[in-house]
Amino acid sequence: MSLVVLGDVMVDVIARVAGELARGSDTAAQVSVAGGGSAGNVAAWAAALGTPVALVCRVGDDARGRAAVEELSLGGVEVRAEIDGQRPTGTCVVLVEPGGERTMLPDPGANDAPLPEIPLGDHLHVVGYALLREGPRPSALAAIERARAAGMTVSVDPSSWALIRAGAIPEVDLLLPNEREAEVLGERDGMVVKLGAGGARWGSVEVPAVPVEVVDTTGAGDAFAAGLLGARLGGADRRSSLEAGCAVAARAVAQVGARPQNVNCAG
Repeated sequence: MSLVVLGDVMVDVIARVAGELARGSDTAAQVSVAGGGSAGNVAAWAAALGTPVALVCRVGDDARGRAAVEELSLGGVEVRAEIDGQRPTGTCVVLVEPGGERTMLPDPGANDAPLPEIPLGDHLHVVGYALLREGPRPSALAAIERARAAGMTVSVDPSSWALIRAGAIPEVDLLLPNEREAEVLGERDGMVVKLGAGGARWGSVEVPAVPVEVVDTTGAGDAFAAGLLGARLGGADRRSSLEAGCAVAARAVAQVGARPQNVNCAG
């Protein structure tokens, strides 16, 4: 059973700060550069878990874009990237505070433009940024219609409560918001709510988070989506799918960066 992921690929510049930010002055930090973007993260985790996955995205005609595509391809993702000759590959500055909470400063770059046509598969997962930004929105809506016409199931991760507006997120089979996004969207059918340290809930079924020492929460929701969708495609019920999502999210928060650090983390 195959997964198609539609949305953003970014380069993350991660700054793990040692303490409270000293605004207007210096704050000690550990800085690293890693692959990012919600869609890229979901695809990378899915591939590492052994789920056949294609990623449909857009990158700039630059070294960062070529490196991003190569990294994902080497990780087992079928990358279908359109090259944008006008916009650079998207970049995000991620500030990670002690305890793992993160603040993101994204520059979408090439992500803020139409996305290529999706291939057909069993399930389409759309990252909310593709629906919440005007550039890619028409192509994301077209992808959902193409998927429905082909009999694919569809999920959406709303991505950002601050960007959600009325009517922005269409009705789909599964919605994967966090608590704040769920509050903004209101109750809907097929809503899987990510509760952070509280685990996750799907309708009346709720499972706890896997206990782990949190290092960096960046990409935890993307890892959760990959785990849940992979399990669901394999025929798992709601509880087992939630447990799979929470297990992969626990792996994500125990490391620095949003992508799997092991080539294959299946099993």
